[in-house]
Amino acid sequence: MQIISWNVNGIRSAYRKGLLNWMSRQDPDILCVQETKAYMEQLSFDLLHVNGYHSAFSSAYKKGYSGVALYSKQKPNHIQTGFGIEKYDREGRIIVAEYDNFVLLNIYFPNGQKNDERLQYKLDFYDAFLDVVDSMNREGKNIIICGDVNTAHKPIDIARPKENQTVSGFLPVEREWIDKFISHGYIDTFRKFHPEPDQYTWWSMRARARERNIGWRIDYFFVNERFVNNVKDAFILSDVSGSDHCPVGIEITK
Repeated sequence: MQIISWNVNGIRSAYRKGLLNWMSRQDPDILCVQETKAYMEQLSFDLLHVNGYHSAFSSAYKKGYSGVALYSKQKPNHIQTGFGIEKYDREGRIIVAEYDNFVLLNIYFPNGQKNDERLQYKLDFYDAFLDVVDSMNREGKNIIICGDVNTAHKPIDIARPKENQTVSGFLPVEREWIDKFISHGYIDTFRKFHPEPDQYTWWSMRARARERNIGWRIDYFFVNERFVNNVKDAFILSDVSGSDHCPVGIEITK
């Protein structure tokens, strides 16, 4: 079973650039999308009803901002949009889909680069998210978490670590939170299979950064420890264009 996550930087833009053609070729069992930047009423029939997939959407209160979507060949047993915390749920960053053997969280984590207030919002969101998944973990659920986490964890995950130590997305406090998250029993699936450097998922649109592979690895799949043996591979599809991010994915046995 293949699950893919992609921050498309605008789902209508990605559609015009061939999202559905790529989806047909790649044929994922589940596709998690972040940063849709659209309300459902702004989407074409084709995007709302992709052949062979059930779909779910969560949009932000603010037009053209944030938003996540889920396309799944198997209909989830239950869909929840949000954590039940209004200040986070109103930004359309969360879809939780429950299946027979696992629960999948598709999350577009906040960006903290705008100002100190947004950085604090990001850190508070991280903590609220951790409370939610820890509660699921205590209930004995198999957990898969994917999305744009908006933080590069270690120096290996960013092309220029020294130059970005004071930039949100690579601040010590953000990276320490990922350390804490992992210490709670969650595994970075890509690093389980790929210890090599120069593997990135986001590139600035300036200065030919993608062409030169001056990037950040900020898109992830995590699983809890009880599910890790079900993960057979993890990968980055760095040759797929259409966004400033590329898709990432895992192969699992159910």
